[in-house]
Amino acid sequence: MSVGAAVRRVRAYGGQFLLLAVLTLVVTLLISGVPRLVNRLAEQGLRAQLNSEPAARRDISYSTSLEPATSRRTAMGDAAERFDALAAEMPPPVRSAVTERWYSVETAEARVVGPDLAARNLLVDMGLRAMPDIQGASTLVEGAWPSETYVPDRPIEVALDVDVARKLNLRAGSQLRIGKTDDKGRLIDGVPLVVTGLFRPVDRANGIWDGLPQLLRIIEPQGDGQPFVIVGVVAQSPLNKRAAEGWPIQSNWRYRLGVDRIDARELDQMIDGLQVMQRNQPPGLSLTQGVDVPLRAFAAQIDAVRTLLAVIAAGVLATLAGLIVLAASLAIRRRRSEFALLRARGGGATAGARRSLAESVLVVPVAAVLGWWLGTLFPGAPDPTTPYVIGVTVLVTLALPLATLAVPDGGAGRRDLIRVRPSARRLTVEVSLLLLAGLAAVLLRRRGLTLGEVDPLLVSVPVLLAIAAAVLALRAYPWPLLLVSRLAARTRGSVAFLGTARAGRAAVAAPLVVVVLAIGTAAFCAVVAAGIDASRERAAAQIVPADAVIRGERFAPDTIDELGRLPGVRAVTRLLYEDDERLASDEVGTDAFIGQTDVLLVDGSGLDKVARDSQVDLSIPAALRTAAPGPGPLPAIVSPAVAADLAKAGLDDSAFISVQGQRYEFRVAGTEDSFPMLAANASRFVILPWQALPTRTTTPVPTSLLIAGDPLDAEALRVAGDQGQERYQRDGTVTGRERMIGVTVDTRADVRRDLGEGGANGVLAFGFVAGAAGGTVLGLLAIAFTVLAGARARGQVLSRLRTLGLSRRQWRGLLLVELTPLVAVSVLTGALVGAVLPLLLNPVLGLSAFTSGVPVRVAFEPSLVAAVLALGAVALGFAVAVEALNNRRLRLGEVLRLGEES
Repeated sequence: MSVGAAVRRVRAYGGQFLLLAVLTLVVTLLISGVPRLVNRLAEQGLRAQLNSEPAARRDISYSTSLEPATSRRTAMGDAAERFDALAAEMPPPVRSAVTERWYSVETAEARVVGPDLAARNLLVDMGLRAMPDIQGASTLVEGAWPSETYVPDRPIEVALDVDVARKLNLRAGSQLRIGKTDDKGRLIDGVPLVVTGLFRPVDRANGIWDGLPQLLRIIEPQGDGQPFVIVGVVAQSPLNKRAAEGWPIQSNWRYRLGVDRIDARELDQMIDGLQVMQRNQPPGLSLTQGVDVPLRAFAAQIDAVRTLLAVIAAGVLATLAGLIVLAASLAIRRRRSEFALLRARGGGATAGARRSLAESVLVVPVAAVLGWWLGTLFPGAPDPTTPYVIGVTVLVTLALPLATLAVPDGGAGRRDLIRVRPSARRLTVEVSLLLLAGLAAVLLRRRGLTLGEVDPLLVSVPVLLAIAAAVLALRAYPWPLLLVSRLAARTRGSVAFLGTARAGRAAVAAPLVVVVLAIGTAAFCAVVAAGIDASRERAAAQIVPADAVIRGERFAPDTIDELGRLPGVRAVTRLLYEDDERLASDEVGTDAFIGQTDVLLVDGSGLDKVARDSQVDLSIPAALRTAAPGPGPLPAIVSPAVAADLAKAGLDDSAFISVQGQRYEFRVAGTEDSFPMLAANASRFVILPWQALPTRTTTPVPTSLLIAGDPLDAEALRVAGDQGQERYQRDGTVTGRERMIGVTVDTRADVRRDLGEGGANGVLAFGFVAGAAGGTVLGLLAIAFTVLAGARARGQVLSRLRTLGLSRRQWRGLLLVELTPLVAVSVLTGALVGAVLPLLLNPVLGLSAFTSGVPVRVAFEPSLVAAVLALGAVALGFAVAVEALNNRRLRLGEVLRLGEES
């Protein structure tokens, strides 16, 4: 069989081979290019998430306890030696991600006194820190750097940040003394200290300044009579001398992980390496690191999205495989007479297959290589996809020869009849498919999934369910049409009768399966995306069940009135939250031996009003909303775990819990799995109605305030909240006048936006868009194949009817009646599969990683009905257009030729 003959046949059937080549190119392009895009989006998401965190969050810090030096080496020499040793002991994934590192040795804070401080009556403690490379990261503004040469009896030389010094009335040349204090705060054993220079950092964002306590900041007094705390820079040799004299010192080593050095594809190795470091801390050192928290959160998201992408990819690739089979079958059907003639002239049983293989080898590998090469141009790190590309190329190359072998010998029989009783072989195959799909679905729900891994069972379940649904649709497809056809036979006119009769006899098995796969994939993406979006709304309402929330420590009672006078504020209510409280069996506090429990105090009616004014769909239990002061225990809503413990201890009718030092008796009035303002994973909590608390001399103080209003000024809310805390402090209620931490203000809109942005949301959005768009386009293409598969048979019938007087308008009506049931059943079946799949797969996909832990609920979406109807109308119009274009290519004489294949 010559190559030239194969080339001539490829040219003669160029359209069919072009279609096969395009499908091959698309498949290999997706296999080689999409993983790169996913890796790129995941990398961008990881960088965005890490950059949104404080840079110090990426620090891995080792430190010693504050104690006199025990090593015979100098303090700085010992720190330098361990600096490199600690880095060398890190696991390789962690060590390779370190981009910056620093070490320092410092003394404990000690009291400093001097004329410049006394002039402003300032009480100051100072720590001394020696840190290499600090001169390169700063600019000397005044004076000189401390001398590295140690001279006995010379005062300790120190350099300060210029802003810190000026706020404390210090300058270059300020004479101070540093040392311990007695019980009355008077300095004892003081040694001379002089400020030799003032410096300013070149870049305040440089990680060298992030050591705690910071060099560039004054630590404010914690209460009345407490000192300011600062840190001064000293040279290495004076610090070594002080350490040798027995001054308590602390060594610190910090290693910062670079955002660009953390590979999103190797997060598991990075997290495992951090765990190993946490377990194997060197003796005498404490390890502090917080980078594993954002890494774990991102890893949970990326594992969930990779599992979801596997489902989407399975549907898309299965659809493409079906289209390739349809293209090969359609090409061979058009050449059936050629292969029959080849056999009649003495060709072997495999002669046609060998001919098809020679033609396929000329087209498919070239298209596969081109698709693979185009995929390598996509941005992103590559995945090892070459073996998959080779396997797909081989399978597609064999599609034509296998389709040729499937062609029956002899002339073609009628293909427009469907048997009432299917053959035993077909019935066995269909029943086996149904049983296999059901078994796979049951195993998937029982066994679960390992998120982040491409599980063959997960990949097969959506495809098997779509095929099973298509089989059931094929079984049910002819019967309604048969009934409609009988009814149409009793009416005047032939269009409705002929159209429904031909639609009921159409052989659409393979094309219908492909359409169901494609539309099912698109509908699955739409339903899951809608479910995640709705769950994010619920998550935002769970975190902020109002338009805004102010969180602090304790607010003065009049803070609510002050907030109510701000522009845009419509309603304000109070909340109190305390964690890790213990339940008691009596008022004196006898431990009930029940685990620690969170307590939430809410004003039920106020919370209901704020939620309604904020248009938050919040279901508040009646026990909280209608509770009123009265004798007996307070009605409380508790978590199921607390309810079970109380029932086991016999305390469900009367138990006590402490709230800000006061004990309140309560009874279980109901249970809830979750409640707003509590963490999504909170499993132990008690919720009490604030408005029903008994009157006592000490009343609870709110720790959070919920606000309803529009528009709201977040900065004005923050200022009002801080002032409310200051008023509470100024009233003298806080012991020791400790300074409170500033309030935080969160709006529901900001929380909702944060849930939908950052992290792996870019990969998730890409999967949904690609799956929905790809499924829709491939579904329309499958419908085109369905139309083309029966185009010649319809052309013969329509041409004969036209010769019998059928008008052009009647011809269009007949075409519409024949194609409408086919398109409707395929689109509706696919949409049904897409709506059912999320119900099956949602519990094992781990999508709550994108909703702040709130479970994703997939429910019926009314918009899906409109989308399906619109898609059906587009698909029907597309099918009619394809049929019309195909009929224009065929002349009446061609389709009426004797022996023309259908």
